[in-house]
Amino acid sequence: MYILGVSALYHDSAATLIKDGEIIAAAQEERFTRIKHDWHMPEQAIKYCLEEGNITSTDLDAVVFYDNPLKTLDRYMKNILAAGEDSKDVIEHSFDMMFSERLWVHKKVEALLGINPIRKFLVCEHHISHAASAFYPSPYESAVILTLDGVGEWATTTISVGRKEHIQIKEEMHFPHSLGLFYSAFTYFCGFKVNSGDYKFMGLAPYGEPVYEDIIRENILDIKEDGSFEMNLEYFDYQYGRTMTNKKMEELFGGKRREPESEITKREMDIAASVQRITEDIIFRMVRHAKREYGSAIDNLVLAGGVALNCVANGKLKRSGIFKNIWIQPAAGDAGGSLGCALYAAYQYYGLKRDVKSGDSQKGSYLGPRFSHKEIKEFLDKSGYIYQELGEDIHKKVAEVLADGMVVGLFQGRMEFGPRALGNRSIIADARSESMQVKLNQKIKFRESFRPFAPSVLRENVAEYFELDDDSPYMLLVADVCRNRRNEFGLHENLKKYNGNMLEVVRQKRSDIPAVTHVDYSARIQTVTEETNPYYYKVIKEFKKLTGCSVIVNTSFNVRGEPIVCKPQEAYECFMRTDMDILVLEDFILKKEDQPEWKETEDWQERYRLD
Repeated sequence: MYILGVSALYHDSAATLIKDGEIIAAAQEERFTRIKHDWHMPEQAIKYCLEEGNITSTDLDAVVFYDNPLKTLDRYMKNILAAGEDSKDVIEHSFDMMFSERLWVHKKVEALLGINPIRKFLVCEHHISHAASAFYPSPYESAVILTLDGVGEWATTTISVGRKEHIQIKEEMHFPHSLGLFYSAFTYFCGFKVNSGDYKFMGLAPYGEPVYEDIIRENILDIKEDGSFEMNLEYFDYQYGRTMTNKKMEELFGGKRREPESEITKREMDIAASVQRITEDIIFRMVRHAKREYGSAIDNLVLAGGVALNCVANGKLKRSGIFKNIWIQPAAGDAGGSLGCALYAAYQYYGLKRDVKSGDSQKGSYLGPRFSHKEIKEFLDKSGYIYQELGEDIHKKVAEVLADGMVVGLFQGRMEFGPRALGNRSIIADARSESMQVKLNQKIKFRESFRPFAPSVLRENVAEYFELDDDSPYMLLVADVCRNRRNEFGLHENLKKYNGNMLEVVRQKRSDIPAVTHVDYSARIQTVTEETNPYYYKVIKEFKKLTGCSVIVNTSFNVRGEPIVCKPQEAYECFMRTDMDILVLEDFILKKEDQPEWKETEDWQERYRLD
């Protein structure tokens, strides 16, 4: 049985193909179109999934859409009624999308796949898609499921219980009260872009102090003991189809929202710290409530929805022990809905029996396209690029250039599904370098200097470096660097010393793996095993043999404003446009100094200056 799941027409559209419950392929449309957060119908992602499954559209038993357009229309119309005379903007902003796109999604699928009277077209509610994406691939026969995001049809948060093939929603919160929209509103207020800037906002939080926490609690949120809350909508404009916040928010925080690309001040740092603390408090209240009400005999918690990508909160949840085990969907945002809706149809509509794996069934989230040795060689030869072919020696060579302080673009295996690069479409470097964080941010990623980088570490050695002794394969848990590895570092003293200059603060050595140690000694950890990614594991293992260190820097193979690279050509272009030293395409290695002169047809850096 082949089922195609589709998420589209909001943001981060994607497609997933499953066969008898097995995940065959999954990819975001942005990787093919090169339009970040592409929301259109995932035509190219669907094409890839069918090709990877070696089938045609006539072989599909069902296509499932991850959202119910009629229930979304209900919210849209009632929101207009609630806005009353002030509904002009919300109508202009969403009318065409609602009536010409979402309500006709079945026709769009037919246009892409052809008419097939045997194939089913099904829709799945948005938060059921999230819940299914978290529960079914997890290694648990039963689990409490928490989903948190901006908004689906009406739901913004759900608590569910999953047992074998079945998922039952127990409680939900509704629009306009939303933890995802709350977080995004402050992301916007601090000058970052909604959906793509939330990671920046989270990374900014350790620089600040939560001095605005009481102000937010007293004026903006009414939080209940079970984690449910109501927002004071007088401070927000998203319900009117305008910007996320309004003038009343500016009055509360003593000035206008920060303009994008302008200087980040202590106000933004402190707002970020305050919002992060409140977000964690809400999540913890919800999780404790879920454990009391539904988890007395269940030790497992699974998470999905965009807020589940808040790895700082995830790490604290893990350490809290409220639930013994936690699993988070690596494609927790809307893209992962394409996986969830397909699995939900398989188990709930078609009655497939679930085979629970000892590990998860996500396959490391390596679910995207791969390129063969032959394809890469033909590309390099046709383009006239200079390379060496190293075969099995490639892992040792990559480790050697890393140990020499070089920055490597690593392109191998199947592309990752979800927002994190996990060693197959990654830029990697030596975590021991004091200058690497600044170099990567300024000369390669072209982004803000304060942004932290994640470590990849051999699973068997993780406890030697971080206060974590568990799996974190998807880079979704934050833990602190071990105390014996830290250097004395007073963050707020340094901010005062350098007059708030975050670049100078970042230059200070905070541990013996400074390139992956954030200013609060935290790190967003990826544990690497030979079973899941033998190529990447061998690289780090060889690096350890050379240096004694089991940790390297891992950041996504892209630059600011671009999706992660998908094809060898995109990897080469990114390599040549930045200060990367080495490009590795499977077992081919390319040195920057050997390549033909690179000529741009446009001002490429200017094109991506604003994110």
